[in-house]
Amino acid sequence: MSFNPLLALSALTPPPPDMTEEYDGLEFRWKMLTFRPALFKIEGYFLAAVVAYIAFYFIGKQVNSSRANKWFKSHSALYESQFTKPIQRGGLTQDGNSDFFVFSTGRRAISCLHTTFTLRPRHDLFQLIYQTLWGFVELDYKVYDEIELNFTFKDSSSVPECVWAIVAKDELKNIRNKRWDLTFTKTTDNSALPPSLTVMSEFADITENLLKTHGPLALGTLLSNPAILAHFRSISLTDQPRGRPYHPIPLAERSKHLILTLAVPSSPEETLPLVKAAFQLVDVIAGEGGWGVGRSPASGKGNGVGLNPSLRPETRMKLKKVREELDKELKEDLVKEKREAQEEEKAAAKKKAEEEKLAKLSAADQKKLMERDRKRAMRKTQSKTKVR
Repeated sequence: MSFNPLLALSALTPPPPDMTEEYDGLEFRWKMLTFRPALFKIEGYFLAAVVAYIAFYFIGKQVNSSRANKWFKSHSALYESQFTKPIQRGGLTQDGNSDFFVFSTGRRAISCLHTTFTLRPRHDLFQLIYQTLWGFVELDYKVYDEIELNFTFKDSSSVPECVWAIVAKDELKNIRNKRWDLTFTKTTDNSALPPSLTVMSEFADITENLLKTHGPLALGTLLSNPAILAHFRSISLTDQPRGRPYHPIPLAERSKHLILTLAVPSSPEETLPLVKAAFQLVDVIAGEGGWGVGRSPASGKGNGVGLNPSLRPETRMKLKKVREELDKELKEDLVKEKREAQEEEKAAAKKKAEEEKLAKLSAADQKKLMERDRKRAMRKTQSKTKVR
């Protein structure tokens, strides 16, 4: 029986739509063409879903862009007053549809400021649904539009090598998972702060100095304001990377940061006092602008010494010792990893040599050698059992 391609094609071709005269629904005719919408209900639903998804994508993308630009526009005057180059060429940089960046430079005490927006994926319907549903499963899982201001200090002896932070208590679990550097600290409450906030600090001396009133800056009073507290997530001073390094970081590559994390408010102006305070805190830590940590009792003005010289000598010694021990531990881990890698290479080379030697033997000799290795392994197992 010969194969008939026309017959096979006709079997695969779907039947034509029912165009009988009994049809009394909506109908469109143009010359020889006839379109009856009622015959394409499933296709209509599918097309509507695709159109809705595309509309959701573009609307979500626009909402995110609008929120980022609106916040930065409301804070642009502050940035312009603080930096000679408050924004990079081209304005707000977009990476994808939910991440935005601003790079600012040209200010005393700091080399640069990275402002990063991490917004909810409003353009991605399925990811948005996942985040919402997971919030019901994992009660500690919180999703919000986040802004991070990462100030990088210039090389200065006024800025101590330490880790210190104020964190919203409902953010503790999340920040501990993301920030290895905060494992250096101990978590304690402080009477100068509202009950919903906690301090993470290596030593109490650091907290005492930073929570004092320094000219116009009083962190405890500022964070006790409910309108500001509602959008505050954390502020941290750190000399360590967020993830544990694999080897000691060379002195030339080390950097110190002040990192402020906020939730994007519906009215962007609400976070303006907190961002202003971050700039003031930078100057307090670095001893710039006349508002250093050290203060003159008579005038009340800062003497510009910065945080590091204001710490007690024993605190500075303890901070130094912690970092020396860390470097020692990292060096030991690095040596251990190299040794293990060398042993693995030797074992692999030995195994390869044995396999090549075995391949050159006859089948009978291979069988004898394999039997000898099996008996040797059994003897080792039996000797271990007796010792136990």
